[in-house]
Amino acid sequence: MAGGTAFKSTKTARDHRDRGEEIFTTVFDPRVLRRFFGFVRPYRMILSMAILTVFVFTLTQIAIPLVIREAIDTAILGENAGPRLLQIAAMAFFSVITINYVSNHIQLTVVAKLAEQILTDLRRAMYVHLQDVSLSFMDKTEVGRLMSRLQGDVNSIQEFLETSIFAIGDIVLLLGIVTVLLLLDWQLGLLTLSVVPILFLIRIVWLPIAKKTFLRARETASIVNGALAENINGVRTVQEMIRQGFNYGAFEEKVDENYRAHLKASKLAQIMIPTVDTLTGGAMAIVIIVGGNMVLRDTLDLGVMVAFLFYVQRFFDPIRSITMQYSIMQRAIASGQRIFEVLDVPVNVKDKQDALPLSGKTGEVEFKDVTFGYLPDQPILKDVNFKIAPGTTAAFVGPTGSGKTSTMALLHRFYDVWEGQVMIDGQDVRDITQESLGQQVAMVLQEPFLFTGTVMENIRYRTADASEETIVEAAKAVGAHDFIQRLPQGYETELGQRGSNISIGQRQLLSFARAIVANARILVLDEATASIDSFTEREIQRALRVTLEGRTGIVIAHRLATVREADVIFVLQDGRIVESGDHQSLIEKEGLYHRLYRMNYASFDDIPDELIEEAISRS
Repeated sequence: MAGGTAFKSTKTARDHRDRGEEIFTTVFDPRVLRRFFGFVRPYRMILSMAILTVFVFTLTQIAIPLVIREAIDTAILGENAGPRLLQIAAMAFFSVITINYVSNHIQLTVVAKLAEQILTDLRRAMYVHLQDVSLSFMDKTEVGRLMSRLQGDVNSIQEFLETSIFAIGDIVLLLGIVTVLLLLDWQLGLLTLSVVPILFLIRIVWLPIAKKTFLRARETASIVNGALAENINGVRTVQEMIRQGFNYGAFEEKVDENYRAHLKASKLAQIMIPTVDTLTGGAMAIVIIVGGNMVLRDTLDLGVMVAFLFYVQRFFDPIRSITMQYSIMQRAIASGQRIFEVLDVPVNVKDKQDALPLSGKTGEVEFKDVTFGYLPDQPILKDVNFKIAPGTTAAFVGPTGSGKTSTMALLHRFYDVWEGQVMIDGQDVRDITQESLGQQVAMVLQEPFLFTGTVMENIRYRTADASEETIVEAAKAVGAHDFIQRLPQGYETELGQRGSNISIGQRQLLSFARAIVANARILVLDEATASIDSFTEREIQRALRVTLEGRTGIVIAHRLATVREADVIFVLQDGRIVESGDHQSLIEKEGLYHRLYRMNYASFDDIPDELIEEAISRS
């Protein structure tokens, strides 16, 4: 806990807490509401039905005190009072109550359906957009904070949708009650409504403070979710480094700030309720005292006074409701702003309007004068030129940070180059549709990602229509078939989240099989054997000789023993290609590749094949 205390005392930590939100704006945009109604537009008919039932419900609310007033002044105290008139009044009252109940039931059902449909569309829009946003955005954004927007902010929108239409009814009810009060007795009506200006003055002071507070509450919740997700994902490192106390202190500061922000928002949301209750009591006191004296002097009917009491009580109900709904609306506007900020994240890498499918099928790769970096004025690749002939295997080696992985990211067009061209079969990848590019380039990364589902579903993840025979052949080619058969349900075994119920080496084998099933012309292996033991790696290399036949293979590896058989090896340093050639020629040059090889050479390659075969058969 001492580490946590120290953390709190540092200004740097406080300045860092909101850094993850910098990519999003914080200024309220009035277009948020207009954009939101764009999601409502497809459901205009349902919305119209909901509004109609709200109006009917509201009119019955206004009619009930009038029926009571008529029953008192006509059926009970009138000159023609009697059982018959009382029965008519009772029937009228029952009819109004029935219509009130039915319209209320319909409006609740329709509004709930409308809210769920709009939320479903909103979630779909965010899901689709986040699958297409550029990786440069995902590199800078914490998953937890994105999830806060996708879950917490959407829930705030849901709360708003389920109550916003009722605000229309509250406004109509408010206007209707004012009109009826003035028609029944304009003097008593004006006197009763004299307390309303007090409420408006309080709201003028309250509104700007509440708006800012509600937005801050959402932001701090996002920060907490981001910190929580990061700590969960890195729990192994946390335990290894004994960082529990320090991390708890850092997290505690964020939680405390979130608590204070939400507490302040809650207090502000509740200020108006006791204010309205107090004003309600004052207005009813006016009716009882002034109206009672008028009844005693026979200048006001008793039924009118009773109706006034009902209306005064109901008058402040919609005010109280609108006040609560305004709080909900403020939270929803803040959430809507944050949601649309996600939807507005630019897709920097997208198809041109005149983009064409990749026409060539040979798999030739060429980089022409390519310069690229992730941060402005900090290039990772500098004037890179190379060409890989179709059907050959090329390897990229070099020190960490030399630009090997960046090269392959440009090939798949995860990013666009600053200068130069990345060509496949003579076509610039920026002129090719991303779908056709993805069909011709398959990648196996250092950290295999498997999805929840069966082994079979994960292998055919890229090619959903692949046959079972094709999947089994691919698994056999990479040496995965035997371990799959040993699983409880074989190829139908359910994998846990990210394949947590199998080893990392086995996960990598499945990702190899997935790439082979994709049947792309270009196969990229980015440190793909880093998580596999040397025996398994040698088996995969033998299988890949068959797999790569007729395809263009690109291999990135630190373990240089894995690239010896490549047709050409490109050596990168500081973002430039400093050497190229086959293994033997580079060794003879005694340059950077020779030095790297001497440092990283795997003596495994000196073991006779018969001993390797014996070791593999025993394993």
